[in-house]
Amino acid sequence: MQTADFTAAVQSALRTLDMESEGLAQVRAALSDGLAQPFTRAVELLYQARGRVIVTGVGKSGHIGQKIAATFASTGRPAFFVHPTEASHGDLGMITGEDVLVVLSWSGETVELSSILAYSRRFNVPLIAVTSRAQSALGRNADVVLELPRAKEACPHGLAPTTSTTMQLAAGDCLAVALLEARGFTARDFRVFHPGGSLGASLKVVGDLMHQGDELPLAAPSTRMDVALLAMTQKAFGCLGIVDADGMLVGIITDGDLRRHMGSGLIAATTADIMTKNPKTSTPEMLASAALEMMNATRITALFVVKEGKPVGIVHVHDFLRAGVV
Repeated sequence: MQTADFTAAVQSALRTLDMESEGLAQVRAALSDGLAQPFTRAVELLYQARGRVIVTGVGKSGHIGQKIAATFASTGRPAFFVHPTEASHGDLGMITGEDVLVVLSWSGETVELSSILAYSRRFNVPLIAVTSRAQSALGRNADVVLELPRAKEACPHGLAPTTSTTMQLAAGDCLAVALLEARGFTARDFRVFHPGGSLGASLKVVGDLMHQGDELPLAAPSTRMDVALLAMTQKAFGCLGIVDADGMLVGIITDGDLRRHMGSGLIAATTADIMTKNPKTSTPEMLASAALEMMNATRITALFVVKEGKPVGIVHVHDFLRAGVV
């Protein structure tokens, strides 16, 4: 048995990355030139379809297709992957005239795709081809052809799909993101499809975590500090929001403010004398991750949540930690 030599592994990896990067650079150049018009048309077809996005492909293209379908679905565009072989044995019934097909084949001549191609033409299902050969069987039967540059595979034998699948994946991501932006899909929408794990936690909004109602530590500008200190102690957020007669948040008193004004006159002072004006605030719609970043940057531990200038909640750094927001 031949002994393997691993000393050149890193150099091999660097060559692979260089070649795949070159493939992506060629896709970018194409999008700035002849590929721009068909790409725009493809996004229009995806946007206009009243049904689902059906992605299909064979072999490595099929694996890439499954990821592309998952990306469409996770960004609010109903999509799923149909295997061409299964399609020939009944799964064509899953595809309707309201759907749009995204078919991946580097050569465009994959025999297993013939049933789907014939079905799409018979029932007028819009078909977007992602291939390197516009004049292939796939390209000739497509409504839109995204012809990718024929870049060299990173495989030294030019056989294993490497650069080509990276380019296919990038093209799928480009379609999904362009469609996401065209549909006005927001981070809040994204959260609906990603409720679990650290991603779900990072997509929570401040309104999901905030304390409301009687839990809010609030006082008027004329409140004496002996009363204010009692309110701060009872609410246990380490701060006190100061609201005017109209209910607008005009200031905040923190533990730091108390230390700066510590002295014999503190108790007799009013909250207006001690408060810091124009405190940092959040809205209920702000992403929890963004709010936590702001708190870390300004070194504060609690944040009032306001709507039209009026406090509707408060969040403490511990609330973010409990929710898994990091």
